[in-house]
Amino acid sequence: MKHLLSARVAANGILVILTLMVVFHLLVLTGVVPYGIVWGGRLKSPSQMLLFETLSISLNLLMLAVVSVASGRVRLRVPRLLLKGALWLMTGLFLLNTLGNLVATTTLEKLLFTPVTLLPVFCLRLAVAGADVATPRVRP
Repeated sequence: MKHLLSARVAANGILVILTLMVVFHLLVLTGVVPYGIVWGGRLKSPSQMLLFETLSISLNLLMLAVVSVASGRVRLRVPRLLLKGALWLMTGLFLLNTLGNLVATTTLEKLLFTPVTLLPVFCLRLAVAGADVATPRVRP
């Protein structure tokens, strides 16, 4: 896995996709994108949408922070084991999200969120990298 995908590419991929997801969920929250096409088409009211979209944006921002620290973009002292555990949790979360997208009632959601299925691979790559993720390599 380490040779197929570099930690830098994995981190950049996660950061880009998560940022786009936050923007998308903000568009849903503001009504630009109809909430009927998210959450498997199962949201029934604006108050439900507000709750679920706020939760989604919060989780995505938390995951952006985790990846930013794990990749060395943000310098904070966080135990490596905690970061690695968070990345494994993210891998599991996105695998579950992928399963949720497969059973979505809207075709648009199934097609639009196909790139989300790449996130578990990126997260797994960073989790497997372990302690060397945030250590930049110096070339002679």
